[in-house]
Amino acid sequence: MERPPAPDGLPSSVPLEPISDRSAGSQEPADAAPADRSWSQRALEWAIDDIPAFVALVVLVMIVACSIFAPWIAPYDPTVQDYSAILMPPDTAHVLGTDDLGRDVLSRLMHGASASVYAAFLSVGVAALLGIPVGLVAGYAGGWVDDAISRVIDTFLSFPAIVLAIAVTGVLGIGLTNAMVSVGIVFAPQLARLVRARTLVLKQELYVDAARCFGASPAHLLARHILPNAIQPVLVQMTLLMAVALLAEASLSFLGLGMQPPDPSWGSMIARAYSYMQIAPEQMYAPGIAILVTALAFNTLGESLREAMDPTSSR
Repeated sequence: MERPPAPDGLPSSVPLEPISDRSAGSQEPADAAPADRSWSQRALEWAIDDIPAFVALVVLVMIVACSIFAPWIAPYDPTVQDYSAILMPPDTAHVLGTDDLGRDVLSRLMHGASASVYAAFLSVGVAALLGIPVGLVAGYAGGWVDDAISRVIDTFLSFPAIVLAIAVTGVLGIGLTNAMVSVGIVFAPQLARLVRARTLVLKQELYVDAARCFGASPAHLLARHILPNAIQPVLVQMTLLMAVALLAEASLSFLGLGMQPPDPSWGSMIARAYSYMQIAPEQMYAPGIAILVTALAFNTLGESLREAMDPTSSR
């Protein structure tokens, strides 16, 4: 076949590559967009990028697993008393020793993890159920509704948290569930104030005005447009409050208002070990370190979540 005449401005000596050869030997360009990464690859990158948060997550998973499987992995029954082994130091039979009634400290520590984890999630859940709706209503309604709710929030925040929790526990009754419900009531004003502040900003956004112009009801605006955009800082605050709830449970159990004997919890273990601190100080080490590690893990994970959701963060 004769070569077609070259267009104006191009040399006639430029070889023409056959279309079939070009299509057969074509490859993806080097700078093509990579395929979507799997969740395992993203999790691995996050673990490498934020090692403290990954370690904190592993610790929390181990504590939750220990609280769930404690009846099967604990070496002894946490409530069985052995008066021949009272306040024994750690040995091969009792890795963490025994308490003042001869009960194995390691077994009670494992079973007490379930009470502490339950207390943390219950109190924060109650705080979220009470605080988030109140904050949304106060921030969106404005006017005298906002003023009235804000004064109530300020009233609750003016009391010391532990004192208010003790007062509410006295009204509801002694017990772990009632104690942590009272702690959740104490935490609720903090979440309400945070949600209110975010709602005051978000209700002025253009997409909220557009939805309102299309006839969206206030409930629809709050549920579909404001709450999803205001929940990020609330989630971070909830993880931080879990550490505070863990300490609150220990404090209330120490005062006898939380978990009741003979059921174990880390706070009640510290309360009993406090009476024998002079002769057997090692009794306080295990529950104290458990509370410290768990609270530190919650705080580390919450800080990592805050940085991940912060648009101004460099990470």
